[in-house]
Amino acid sequence: MSIIAQHGEIFIILACLFGFFMAWGVGANDVANAMGTSVGSKAITIKQAIIIAVIFEFLGAWLAGGEVTATIRGGIVDPDLLQADPQLLVYGMLSALLAAAIWLLIASAKGWPVSTTHSIVGAIVGFGAVGLGMEAVAWGRVGTIASSWVISPLLAGTIAFVLFKSVQYLIFEARDPLLAAKRTVPFYIFLVGFIIAMVTLTKGLTHVGLNFTFGQSLLFSVLLGIGVMGIGIILENRIKIVRRADDQFGYDNVERVFGVLMIFTACAMAFAHGSNDVANAVGPLAAVISVVRSDGVIDASALVPWWVLVLGGGGIVAGLVTYGHKVIATVGTGITELTPSRGFAATLAAATTVVLASGTGLPVSTTHTLVGAVLGVGLARGMAALNMRVIGTIVMSWLITLPAGAGLAIMFFFLFKAIFGG
Repeated sequence: MSIIAQHGEIFIILACLFGFFMAWGVGANDVANAMGTSVGSKAITIKQAIIIAVIFEFLGAWLAGGEVTATIRGGIVDPDLLQADPQLLVYGMLSALLAAAIWLLIASAKGWPVSTTHSIVGAIVGFGAVGLGMEAVAWGRVGTIASSWVISPLLAGTIAFVLFKSVQYLIFEARDPLLAAKRTVPFYIFLVGFIIAMVTLTKGLTHVGLNFTFGQSLLFSVLLGIGVMGIGIILENRIKIVRRADDQFGYDNVERVFGVLMIFTACAMAFAHGSNDVANAVGPLAAVISVVRSDGVIDASALVPWWVLVLGGGGIVAGLVTYGHKVIATVGTGITELTPSRGFAATLAAATTVVLASGTGLPVSTTHTLVGAVLGVGLARGMAALNMRVIGTIVMSWLITLPAGAGLAIMFFFLFKAIFGG
């Protein structure tokens, strides 16, 4: 009787527990990043952030999370090399989940916005290289993922810089900033709806059984963008205009208009984050379930059961509710002072970058992307607007994450091998 047949139920229970723990870490650390700009700019409260995250994280994971899950599950370690000893994949994925989850717990306690993608990829590479041999790791794929850790913050930072400069030029430098904001903000709202819809329809819905042509996707995205813009205009018209003697240009009221926009960008960011980062918890869990259920047959493209996504979504929400406030503080107020207009530019830039990456199956780091976008907004105001000490701590925590994930995964891998044999 094989080890997998003998201990199959135990492996699945452990995978679910560790997967939930990992999803909790994603919620405590990464969702807090995604919501940090919205809460930090005081556009929404923590309670509203949690409600938005619950709904849109789950939708993102379910509708657009399939591509990245495949990469995390089968794209980093060569499945063919494991056919002789399929239990090694089970040990490896269990140890990767536990290692990444423990590192995220430590980082969240310190308030460091680290990368869950870094953590899980580092852990999988660690077990693959030591447990199976250096040739088992798809180094080309790892190189592509690693390059995205540099490209994604640069891309998000550039988009955020351009967006914020456009806000400055079109609104804050206008003769009547409030009137300019009321005219211009609906177009930004349209952009949010259009971008998220476009990438989801072109890339994300194939595993739900919907295949649209590019033209159909474009049409639906424009219609959805117009619908979202309509909701934004209704909300915008409800804003109470307050005239203050010390606010000659009405900038306070302009920020209130952007506060409406931030609700939409927070939804977009939660959706983008769910589509990309639920894979970090769900990918290895799906791999374990697939191997156990097929009694050791390793299939790189096994389907993810629906309840696994629910488990991942539930863990993410639990993490945000219980422990997310520390990282929210770092991202929302620590790097640079955020207002709704600055937060909007950072969040939309980050969401656009993450959703594009998710559509191409590249597991980028939401953290790196968002921090890059916040830096871009800060730079648009000049170097003095940035808190270099906080940025230094964040970069240091990023550098530690990969080796920390790999080291812990190697330790747990040998521990599971010793307990179960094989």
